[in-house]
Amino acid sequence: MKKFPVILDLETKFTFRQFNDPQKLEVSVAGIFDYRNQTSKSFKEEDLPSLFKLLETSSYIIGFNINSFDLPVLQRYYAGKLDSFPTFDLLDDIKNKLGKRLSLNDLISATLGKKKSGHGLQAIQLYKEGKFEELERYCLDDVLLTKELFEYGINRGEVLYLDEKGKNAIKVQWKKYLEDQGNKESYLTLPF
Repeated sequence: MKKFPVILDLETKFTFRQFNDPQKLEVSVAGIFDYRNQTSKSFKEEDLPSLFKLLETSSYIIGFNINSFDLPVLQRYYAGKLDSFPTFDLLDDIKNKLGKRLSLNDLISATLGKKKSGHGLQAIQLYKEGKFEELERYCLDDVLLTKELFEYGINRGEVLYLDEKGKNAIKVQWKKYLEDQGNKESYLTLPF
């Protein structure tokens, strides 16, 4: 079975100010871009079992800060171990190269000349106000910006960031995450 990566992002109902444990933040919406069929899709909390079916058969779960944030938040909803799934975290790779964290907005601004449509605290407010269409659109915007940054890195072998000296390049080798289809049939980690 040929497999393809999925770009993942999610928004939560609560902040780290309210709960220190990522699993208590709860998912308001998750968004993906699926390379299998070249489509983006959002999932409300009650639709997460459908998301997990996609993640279980993906060659990689790709995102920005997914290892430290998105997957720990999602773990609450999954009986297996999400940290055993193959992932590629753009932020982890950049942090390993630079020795510091950069925001997604800073990277897409310098690299793509674009900006995010909002920030995580606004997404929590949209959830509280019941503005689900806006919330889904915001989440999918982040997914597509992450995808665009990822593909820029694949095509150019670098992404850009700004510092006091101006634009700087970070050399990246991301192509393998799009080309490598993995060698496992699925990543089921359920305890039965």
